[in-house]
Amino acid sequence: MKTAKTDTHTGVQPDTHAGTHRVIQPSILYFGTPVVLLATENEDGTANLAPISSAWALGQYLVLGLGSESHTARNLAARPELVVNVASPELWDRVERLAPLTGADPVPESKRAVYRHEPDKFAAAGLTPVGSDLVAPPRVAECALQLEARVRALTPGGDGLFLSVECEVLRVHAAERVVVPGTHHVDPAIWSPLIYNFRHYHGLTPEVGHGFRSETARLAARPC
Repeated sequence: MKTAKTDTHTGVQPDTHAGTHRVIQPSILYFGTPVVLLATENEDGTANLAPISSAWALGQYLVLGLGSESHTARNLAARPELVVNVASPELWDRVERLAPLTGADPVPESKRAVYRHEPDKFAAAGLTPVGSDLVAPPRVAECALQLEARVRALTPGGDGLFLSVECEVLRVHAAERVVVPGTHHVDPAIWSPLIYNFRHYHGLTPEVGHGFRSETARLAARPC
């Protein structure tokens, strides 16, 4: 029987799983990303609230992906303060209430078939605004994690279709129930973010392990 050989130049192994995968062209690539609610300030001083599912962290910085025509993007370009409110699974229906709404008036032509204008998104979603400490936009009381932040860079991409927003986190508010007592650590055994998985909402499944740098795992391993 003839056996496949490893490429001696690259070290790449031959494909021994031919037929187990196929090439696809999905319309979106949200393969399991957290949902956050971005609170920004409108021109008249009122608050806008928008759900997004393109957010990731680098140390004390966050990178957000926004549509370039979104009302949130326009707010941040003019007033670069925001609160990143991290949603949990029980809030999925309130997040979904926000999904077809926009703070833009008039609604941009490209969005009119799907979106409608809503001036008070907090009320429309049944969420409660509470004052922030260091920025103008409010926090969402129902979210267990609320990150006050300031934009440091707005970078266009995708031939002008989206913006990458680099934000510095200035202050983190965490509900007492998700914090390890006596520490500043969020307890991953209690906290669960809302996950957007190919346009379906999920929570986290039970833990399967932890990273070698986990500080909460080391705390749990300490003798009583």
